[in-house]
Amino acid sequence: MSTDLMPNRFTPGEAQISTRESELIARRDSVLGASYRLQYRRPVHFVRGEGMWLFDPDGRPYLDFYNNVPSLGHCHPEINAAMAEQASRISANTRYLEPRLVDYAERLVATFPQELNRVVFTCTGSESNDLALRIARLASGSEGVIVSSHAYHGTSAATAMVSPNLGDAIKLSPAVRMVSLHGPSGIPERQAAAFFEEQVRSAIADLNRRGIGIAALLIDTIFSSDGVWVDPPGFIAGGVKAVQEAGGLVIADEVQPGFGRTGTHMWGFGRHEVVPDLVTLGKPMGNGFPIGAVVGRKAPMDRFGATARYSNTFGGNTVGIAAADAVLTILHRDRIPEHAHAMGERLKMGLEHLAKLHGGIRGIRNAGLFFGIDIGLDGTREASRRAMALEIVNLVRENGILISTTGANEDTLKVRPPLICQAEHVDRFLEAMESAIRKVVA
Repeated sequence: MSTDLMPNRFTPGEAQISTRESELIARRDSVLGASYRLQYRRPVHFVRGEGMWLFDPDGRPYLDFYNNVPSLGHCHPEINAAMAEQASRISANTRYLEPRLVDYAERLVATFPQELNRVVFTCTGSESNDLALRIARLASGSEGVIVSSHAYHGTSAATAMVSPNLGDAIKLSPAVRMVSLHGPSGIPERQAAAFFEEQVRSAIADLNRRGIGIAALLIDTIFSSDGVWVDPPGFIAGGVKAVQEAGGLVIADEVQPGFGRTGTHMWGFGRHEVVPDLVTLGKPMGNGFPIGAVVGRKAPMDRFGATARYSNTFGGNTVGIAAADAVLTILHRDRIPEHAHAMGERLKMGLEHLAKLHGGIRGIRNAGLFFGIDIGLDGTREASRRAMALEIVNLVRENGILISTTGANEDTLKVRPPLICQAEHVDRFLEAMESAIRKVVA
């Protein structure tokens, strides 16, 4: 397993870069904190974005097949216009009466199962997960949290303590228990549901025995950081039921799989036919504008609200609501989830064809336009598979396309383009992938 917290990063001296970029990096290093990283062996430098494309200072276009934050593409004119119009009138917070806030809240909860009918707005996905954990612990009267073994749920102190993905230097809470997924554990899909449920029940028993109790099962419903484990649909259901029966709450982290990315469902948990107690939103909600939310059942929301006041000046502000409202309008009007499903099928077929032609692709998993592509053959050393994956990422970057890696070994390509992706973009990506795979597996 890799101990490098960001293998796909710039390391001084590893690649030749221009004087312009070298000088900017030197200035950056002299003023920014050491926790920052630059992505890719040769860092990318962008000055403009439009739709599926990012442009460097020389006007070279890069096809974005990685950034899910601008879910409807970079600098979407309709969303930008909605923000500008609202900002030109007033930017206010949730302590004042504002009809558009209520209008959007009603529209948003209407996309969820009827049991999930309350919403609290935040600024980020990290803040959403932080708040959801507070609600779950208060409502359950317990502290224990179950997460997947390589999960990432945010950067606040509380969410970092439930995020194994952040590395050994970040200490997990003693109240956290980790469960493995069937794929990384080598368990066949037919046994996935039983495997997941058994681990969740064992974690609950251990938490109870130690007097900690179960507060929440917190899961990214596409298991992005674990390597994108999406199938079989429904494999989490037994674990969800076990937690709810034990008095804990189920928190579905929809920051990455939500807002139609999985194609067949608006929310990732819908693929598994479960109804969580709380759902956390972020990133794509405002197409990159910082707005998030916790959507949940009335009872735990009421219990939390009776004893704790929660709002902040920026969470749910009027400009953020305008952006989020425009995103939701476009998602529905342009049938974006259905489009994501169609483009996902096209991309999957193309990748399967490449795997047959050239080898080097060990597995392909997707739901809509969220892909995990395992690189390297079974039996190959982990370090070799990781090196192959990183080489492919940097080769396609040189070819003007952005992707990255994920999974505990970082040997899975993470591909999640904006949902406006078209057939010509898919085909362009497949061309670059074929070129890179030929070089790497030759």
